[in-house]
Amino acid sequence: MGADIRATVEWVDARERLPEDGMPVAAATSGRYPSGSADAPHPEAGVEFWLVMPMVFSHLHFAEDGSEHHDCFIDSDRLIRLPCGRGDAYPVTHWAYLPTLPGTDEHYLRGGEARAALGDAQS
Repeated sequence: MGADIRATVEWVDARERLPEDGMPVAAATSGRYPSGSADAPHPEAGVEFWLVMPMVFSHLHFAEDGSEHHDCFIDSDRLIRLPCGRGDAYPVTHWAYLPTLPGTDEHYLRGGEARAALGDAQS
């Protein structure tokens, strides 16, 4: 029952434009692992990375400790990541809207709309 579904990804430089509030996105983030680890023999030790992760963008986010963050990306571990150029150790360099749901122009559906669209996609 595999369908040949293709999607085009338009990557946006996080320094130039940010996504809509509350939107799930694919975010390219970079950094160094381990970063600043007290166990590292040299602070610059570690391996650089650049990877894509699902995240949600928020214009205003309150962290678990109550701190307020503006225009940030939140990953599945609730780690707050800032757009590149704002001093974050794990900046988001680029982002892209996730593909739409199969057979729709929507990124998410709820309730009866979700049930109907899922039924259509599975028939």
